[in-house]
Amino acid sequence: MAETAVVNSQLPTTSVSTWRAIAQLLRWHKPAGRLILLIPALWSLVLASNGLPSVTLLGIIIVGTIATSAAGCIINDIWDRNIDPHVQRTQHRPLASRRLSVTLALGLMVIAFGCAWGLTFYLTPLGYGLAIAAVPVIILYPLAKRVFPIPQLVLALAWGFAVLIPWAAVQGRLTLTTAWLWGAVVVWTLAFDTVYAMPDRPDDRRLGVHSSALFFGAYAPLAIALLYGCTILLLVGVGYIANLSWRFWLALGVTSYFWLRQSLQIYSHERRDTQTTTLPIQTYGRYFNENVWLGFLLWVGMWCPRP
Repeated sequence: MAETAVVNSQLPTTSVSTWRAIAQLLRWHKPAGRLILLIPALWSLVLASNGLPSVTLLGIIIVGTIATSAAGCIINDIWDRNIDPHVQRTQHRPLASRRLSVTLALGLMVIAFGCAWGLTFYLTPLGYGLAIAAVPVIILYPLAKRVFPIPQLVLALAWGFAVLIPWAAVQGRLTLTTAWLWGAVVVWTLAFDTVYAMPDRPDDRRLGVHSSALFFGAYAPLAIALLYGCTILLLVGVGYIANLSWRFWLALGVTSYFWLRQSLQIYSHERRDTQTTTLPIQTYGRYFNENVWLGFLLWVGMWCPRP
């Protein structure tokens, strides 16, 4: 009886541990990465709808984005399960640490993709086609770091579908404003994901995998600043073509200030200290998270009533 009680007392702990590992696999313990994918979709929805979209469509896009993001995280960890243990930032991920099996991860991936696929039937034909076209990019992105010198560009192109699909869902077509917004999102994603990749440079170099941070080398701070600058210019084009209100221009001004400050801080940090490993992870993680609230600030500026 005593042995049975001990076994039963251990079951809840095991169950909680498994669910915690699943949440980590889906990155639910780090919501910033999920929110930053949602931001381009929200930008696209309010601009295409000329204001707030219908609650139904908003819910479809949000749930679809979360499901697709979850599937992308699982695919990434499956491909990298033998690389992640050798990278300081990723060595404790569930598949890298073998806390979850690949079979379970594949099952969760199928469920996530199934949820996203089911929601596509509520989209327009163009929106459905774009959603299907995004799948190969999502699946193949993790392989890009093995063969392509700037894998973050592949991720940026995948992120761009978060603009195209909602816009097509609202209007059934793509416009000039869509193109400018898509360009802004692609360049912005390349910027903040280069920031995110910078603390991994020693590990990536040792393992022989590519990243934009390695590709730009000593010019990475300058590249990040130029990418943020291009993002600002493209968003200026969006605001001009869409005739956005002063609220958007105020939000863009505040965002531009923080992007400029971030670029200068990265440049200063790179010149001052390139030897430490713990500090860059914390510092560059803060820069990444900063982009989340800046993205939401721009969203507020976009959907406020226009003249």
